[in-house]
Amino acid sequence: MGLFNFSQDIGIDLGTANTLVFIKGKGVVVSEPSVVAKNVGTGSIEAVGTDAKHMIGRTPRSISVIRPMKEGVIADFETTALMLKYFLKKAMQKRSFFAGKPNVMICVPSGITMVEERAVIDAAKQAGAKDAFPITEPFAAAVGAGLPVWEPTGSMIIDIGGGTTEVAVISLGGIVTSKSIRVAGDNMDQAIIQYIRKEYNLMIGESSAETLKLEIGSAQIEDDHETIDIRGRDLLSGLPKTITLTGKEIASALKESMDAIINAVKFTLEKTPPELAADIMDRGIVLSGGGSLLKNIDKVISDETNIPVFITDDPLESVAVGTGESLKYMQHFRSHVNVSSRPSVE
Repeated sequence: MGLFNFSQDIGIDLGTANTLVFIKGKGVVVSEPSVVAKNVGTGSIEAVGTDAKHMIGRTPRSISVIRPMKEGVIADFETTALMLKYFLKKAMQKRSFFAGKPNVMICVPSGITMVEERAVIDAAKQAGAKDAFPITEPFAAAVGAGLPVWEPTGSMIIDIGGGTTEVAVISLGGIVTSKSIRVAGDNMDQAIIQYIRKEYNLMIGESSAETLKLEIGSAQIEDDHETIDIRGRDLLSGLPKTITLTGKEIASALKESMDAIINAVKFTLEKTPPELAADIMDRGIVLSGGGSLLKNIDKVISDETNIPVFITDDPLESVAVGTGESLKYMQHFRSHVNVSSRPSVE
């Protein structure tokens, strides 16, 4: 049997931090970090995804670990195409990939330029797609969260990924108003790294910063007594060193990132028509994406907007699931190119 005899439709959440592949009828079949390890001398691929992420900070000079996606867009086209090809093959490993080329629906940030969007589509085609259609991340996230996006009612979604935070108000199958900012999970990790470097003259890696964020990080500064030991390299002596950090310190390091996200939410609400704003007041705001796992982030946004905030059931997969669910509207995408009809992004 050919690979796509039952369906040739695939949804891809091509994220800065992680890439997820959704096959119609099967659900999410691949979920791995958007990381590639390449041999510097030969240019050959040494590892992709989870295996490559484990190499970060641990490779010899001959191997370079690359994150080809930056702030939601392609930073390294060739590597992104190779990574996509690997993930597509892995998703369909039990069948012959060459039996037929799939149609692919792939996520893009709502604030992406036409040039950046074209790069994503071209990368998908180079990876083996017959045709590729873009869908904006907040729309996909809203579909994945189960919001009534096709109805004449206002739904508000905040998708906090690795490279971008997408805030959007959706009604009648389109984005009414939105704001895309390049402040998200990666930005938070860098803020933690810089804080520790400034306060303790200690250099830590991205993986350690992410651990700190998830273990004791919070969206609001609290007088808690949570602590964690972290190891790094002392910038003064050059030797390994261990320090103890508090949750309050990590929350302080994250404050600037949180302020940017809250300002994006307020901006979007200010641009929302009154009728839709009333719907959002009644229904609340939905949070998705890995960034929504940060402790107290729903409470902070709710306090700042005076609107109830809910975290979707599966924030890490909501965009991929929404992309997959939108595959049934493939004809709509063929005729409209983008389901969001190119929302206005201030």
